[in-house]
Amino acid sequence: MASVVEVLTRLGGWATSAQLVQATSRRALAAAVRRGDVDRLARGIYAMPGLGADVAAALAYDGVVSHTSAAAAWRLPLLVVPEKPHVTLPVNRNARPGPPAVLHWGTIPSTDRSRRRTSLLSTVVGCARILPFGEALAVADAALATGELSRDRLIEAAAAMRGPGRPNAVQVAAAANGHSESFLESMLRSLLVTAGIDGFEPQVLVDTGCFRARVDLGNRRVRVALEAEGYEFHGSAGDFARDCRRYDELVAAGWLVLRFTYQQVMGDPEWVIRTVRDAVAQRVAIPTNG
Repeated sequence: MASVVEVLTRLGGWATSAQLVQATSRRALAAAVRRGDVDRLARGIYAMPGLGADVAAALAYDGVVSHTSAAAAWRLPLLVVPEKPHVTLPVNRNARPGPPAVLHWGTIPSTDRSRRRTSLLSTVVGCARILPFGEALAVADAALATGELSRDRLIEAAAAMRGPGRPNAVQVAAAANGHSESFLESMLRSLLVTAGIDGFEPQVLVDTGCFRARVDLGNRRVRVALEAEGYEFHGSAGDFARDCRRYDELVAAGWLVLRFTYQQVMGDPEWVIRTVRDAVAQRVAIPTNG
């Protein structure tokens, strides 16, 4: 006969008392709990120690990990990791006692319930309900970049939403783009969208025939490139030289390159918007060839 720990391991780290008793015995389950080999999360729910606060909370409340907690589980970028697990319970379900958590209520498909986590689509929509536009856009961009979610499905789901957060979700779905390559790039693009600055596309390829370079955000009409500069630094003299050469070649090809740091995008968005507006206005006044 398998041990309680072996059964839990085979079942993914948690199980109901009925499952464990059927595979072992009530005596074996009680002994495993006394030894600390198994944790009792809620009535009839047992798990391996160290299962994880998010899943443990979902099991304790008999719900699913959702919103930003699910985003973290899907490895989507977040500005701030939630202090408490976000858990969604079925509609009309009363919350029973459990560990600290942020509780939500909604319809839970059977597939979400079986894995105790919202789907990628539901996670993006849930984040759009509670996060500011820029942070929600970064989550949506990253989800589309996985190839497991289409923009059409996201737009359809946002349009079908009801209740708080719907306008934000609709705006996020309309602006989301699977070509963005970083959280900071999405945040920078969100500033442009909010300010009504049109014409910038993510990951624009500049090809002069002599060289090729991809810029984070590019406006082909006025040849303005925006680069989102994160915490990364040049690892070697060669990396630094290549970056300088790329910048010089873009400028020589007629592009104006603006480089914005994390601190500027997150801490001084008004200045970023004003700088981009001024640059675009300047370029509009200057005739370009081709």
